[in-house]
Formats: sequence, structure tokens, C-alpha cells
Amino acid sequence: MTSRAGKRSPGRAVLSRLRFDALGNRNYRRFFVGQTVSVIGTWMESVAQSFLVLQLTGSGTQLGLVTAVRFGPMFLFGPWGGLLADRLDKRRVLLVTQTLAGGISATFGALVATHLVAMPVVYVLALGLGVVNVFDNPARESLVPDLVPRELLLNAVTLNSITVHVARGVGAAFGGVIAAALGLALCFGLNALSFGVVVGSLLMMNSREIARGARPSRQRGQVREAIRYVTGTADLLLPIVMVAVTGTLAWEFPVSMPLLAREAFHGNTATYGAMMATMGAGALLGGLVSASRTRNTLTSLALAGLGWGSAITAAALAPNLAVEYLVLVGVGYGSITFSSLAKTTLQLRADPAMRGRVMALWAIAWLGSTPIGGPIVGAAGEHLGARWGLLLGGIATLAISVAAYPRLRAIDRREAEGPAPLG
Repeated sequence: MTSRAGKRSPGRAVLSRLRFDALGNRNYRRFFVGQTVSVIGTWMESVAQSFLVLQLTGSGTQLGLVTAVRFGPMFLFGPWGGLLADRLDKRRVLLVTQTLAGGISATFGALVATHLVAMPVVYVLALGLGVVNVFDNPARESLVPDLVPRELLLNAVTLNSITVHVARGVGAAFGGVIAAALGLALCFGLNALSFGVVVGSLLMMNSREIARGARPSRQRGQVREAIRYVTGTADLLLPIVMVAVTGTLAWEFPVSMPLLAREAFHGNTATYGAMMATMGAGALLGGLVSASRTRNTLTSLALAGLGWGSAITAAALAPNLAVEYLVLVGVGYGSITFSSLAKTTLQLRADPAMRGRVMALWAIAWLGSTPIGGPIVGAAGEHLGARWGLLLGGIATLAISVAAYPRLRAIDRREAEGPAPLG
């Protein structure tokens, strides 16, 4: 008979396996802190922008179109941003992009505070942020492997995913409270200040400790080369296809969740913030579990997609706000599990000389697909009912995960068996 002292709860078992080894690296630790502050600010601004559009227009379609404009440049020009990340010093690229993004957010806040903002201005500033993100996202994602040794990459990516998802929940909650109590302009202003923290963390890094792999020489066809590389590599192509489908229809929370909060549950910015905070709590739990893993298989990505799709579908059908909060814990758990597995798969399996371009394709699939999905989800929420905006994502995530599972499992089995013995 096992003694009570010898038993451990599942939660304590997970915590006992949780490792923070990557944070022992000085450069990564500074990057981690800067990104945490930045994501909190970004989601405060996201809450403010979503409800600003709804205040100005009352239209879910307009909300989807603004989101599409913000991520349209990534869809169109993402591979060139990834090529630039492969060619240039990623830290210097980020110093420029983060400074520009801070300036745009400050302009947004000033115009809202002075009541000079109008929908054309919203579109122009959203487009400006989108152009900056073309270069910022692939440089930021591909910098992480340069900061830590390969054996710490899974831990670093998972910890980074934890902070992104938890900070998203914290930022959305703060944004909802601040927007409701003190006004939308302050959310934009605080986000502008957060970029200063990121710039400071980048300047404090020791550049001599940042790995510098071989950079591709300048020649024609390097974007096409990356596309051929990914399409010819099944263990890269299948995760990117899964990310593209989920990014198009499921990862549209800035569109689907405000509509759900306002229309289905008759709430406001504070309701939306509380919903995103609940997702953040689930993401924290999922991140703790993910960070305790020591292996990353392709099959686990498909299983994570099945779980996440089920949670999104349940959230779309929740009968009241209490049930919604409960189910959103599962949505947050699933989102970090799926996204961290997909990102780690690509970063570990991509050739280092191609990593920037591969992560740019990931960004196109995850974020750049918004110009397609944002208007679809917004229109569905406006014309079919707010729940349909979320339900589309749940169904799509389940479908692509079911379709990809057999192929991903076959790749895992083949890799486990190893090369056939020579006769």
C-alpha cells in the first residue's frame, strides 16, 4: 500500500518536472523579460482597437477588415521579411522594428485621446503596424535559436510560448479594465511605452554570445528556394498547413471574442478582458505541462489540434458566461500546446540557413492568414450570429487535425524505426 506521503498530485508532478534551464542564459533571460512586457502591452492595445472599431462602426465585418489590413502585409510579403532575417543581424532588425511600432502606437493613442481618430486613420495605422510586423516577426522568432544551445531550444520555445499566452491574458484583462474605467487611449499609450522595455532588453544583450550561423549570399530566387524546401519536406509542410488552417479560422480571437462578449453574453470591454484572462490561465496550465516535456513528436501536434478544436467548439456553444469561462480554460490550454508544438517542430527541423524564411512562412500561416480569415469570421459573427465566428474555428481545427494525424504518425514511426540495416 502506498503511503499518503509517497503520493503526489498530477499538478505537483508536472511542477516537479518543469524546467527553466533556458532562463539561465543571460541573453535569453533579457529577451524573455522584454517579450513578456511587450505582449502585455500589445494585447492591451488589441482590446482597445477592437472596441474602438465597434464604437465607431458597430460592425463585425469592419472589425474583421481592420484585422485583415493589419496582417495583410505579412500575407503578401512575409517571405521577404524572413529572407531579411536570414541575411541581417536579427537583433538590429528588432531594434528598428520595435522602435517604429512604439511610434505608431503612440500616434494611435494621441489621436484617440484628442478625439481625432476616424476609421480611415484606424486603417492607415493598422497597415503601418502590419508593415513593421513583416520584418519584426520572423526576426523575433528566428532569434531564439541563436540565443540558446540546441539542447535548450525546446525549453526556450515553450517558455516563450508560456509568456506570450499568459501575457496575452494579463494584457487583455488589464486592457478591458483600463478601457472601461479610464478610456481606450491609455491602452495605446501604455503599449507604446512597452516597446521601450523591449528595446532596452535588446541593447543589454551581449552580442558576442549570440550565435551567428552561415548567412545566405545575395542571389535571386531565395524566397522560391525556401518555398520549395518546405513543400518538399513533409515534416515541415504538414505542420505549416495545419497552422494555416487554424490561423485562418481559429486564431481570430480579436474578432470572434469581442463579438461573443457583446452579442452572445451582452458584455463590454471588461467582459472581453475577463474572457481573455481566463484563456490566459488555461495557457499557463498548458505551458507548465508543455515545459515539462523532453520530447516533441509530430503525432502530439495532431492530438493537440484535436483537443484544441474540441475546446473551441465547446466555447462557441457554451449556454452562459459561467460555463464559457470554464471552457475557455481549455481553449487557452489547447492554444499554447498546439502553437508551441508547431513552432518547436519547425525551429528544430528547419535547416539553420533557412530558419528565418521557414519561420516567416509560419508567420504567414499563423498571422498572415488573417486577411482571409478575419473578414470571414467577422461576417459570420455579424450575419449568422456571434457564436458562429468561434464555431468555424473549432470545426476547422478538428477537421485538419483528423486529416493530418495518419501522415504525421507515419513519419514518427519511420523516424523511430531508423534507417534500414544494410544488407
